[in-house]
Amino acid sequence: MGEVFLDGFLDALKLLPFLFLLYILIELLEHRTAMGKPGRAITGKFAPLIGAAAGLVPMCGFSVMASKLYQRKYLTVGTLFAVLIATSDEALLVLALSSLSVLEKVYTILALLGVKFVLAVGVGYFIDFVAKKCGAIRPAPVPQSVQEHHEHMHGHHEHEHEHDPGVEEMSVCEHRHESKWTLYLFSPLLHALEVAAIVFGFNVLFGSLFYLIGQEKVIGFLQGAGYWYQPLMASLVGLVPNCASSVVLAETYAVGGIGFSALLGGLVTNAGLGVFVLFRERKEWKRNLLILGATLALGVLFGYAAGAVEFLI
Repeated sequence: MGEVFLDGFLDALKLLPFLFLLYILIELLEHRTAMGKPGRAITGKFAPLIGAAAGLVPMCGFSVMASKLYQRKYLTVGTLFAVLIATSDEALLVLALSSLSVLEKVYTILALLGVKFVLAVGVGYFIDFVAKKCGAIRPAPVPQSVQEHHEHMHGHHEHEHEHDPGVEEMSVCEHRHESKWTLYLFSPLLHALEVAAIVFGFNVLFGSLFYLIGQEKVIGFLQGAGYWYQPLMASLVGLVPNCASSVVLAETYAVGGIGFSALLGGLVTNAGLGVFVLFRERKEWKRNLLILGATLALGVLFGYAAGAVEFLI
């Protein structure tokens, strides 16, 4: 049981740098107009492509970042789906270290990367297209520095006879100087530590669940599901927002317990902790359930589609 706490701590520790950089990025986007042009990379026409490529990196940090940026309206829903679909958490590393032959490892990993990338980009652009037609694309928020500038100028014109402009300008400069470290260092660090602590608790919870059930039983469950039920069962296992689910899927495939189609379906739904971050925003629970349901549906659909292709070949 001690391994569960250790694994949960290490996972949270590995995620902490991503969270820290994420919150720094958010502060820069919200307070510095100079970040406007670089920020277009995550909101422009190549965003789903970039999101899919980032999601292929074998760690859950990018899905967490994507979910948080989506909540702050810096990412479209299509780009979010591109990252979630492309994410495989630790499955690729498990496959690389498995008992499969070198040729099987290369074939499986390259096939997973290629298929998931194509699916992620296609779904991302399709969802953004539909959302745009329905008027559901959310614009990025105006950086606070711009808002503050307009509010300050508006207030200055209204009250220019009531305040000394020189004193007001000095006061604003002093305020910005005093808050710079808080905005770009201490505040992001505190936010990152808070989320990392919650991630630790969440990992311990699901890690304990897998420990009590037994990884062998989960593998046996997948093996006994039958070829045509495996994509569905694997997709359901993949929904668990913990690296243990991706590890189980990869290990079951490596021992011949499930086919490639089931592995693909499970890893399409397996978005690491990204979905967990979405559900932290309780007010949007209906939207989050819709995203979760759509992710499951896509995993099942692509799993059975891959199974049909395998059957025909």
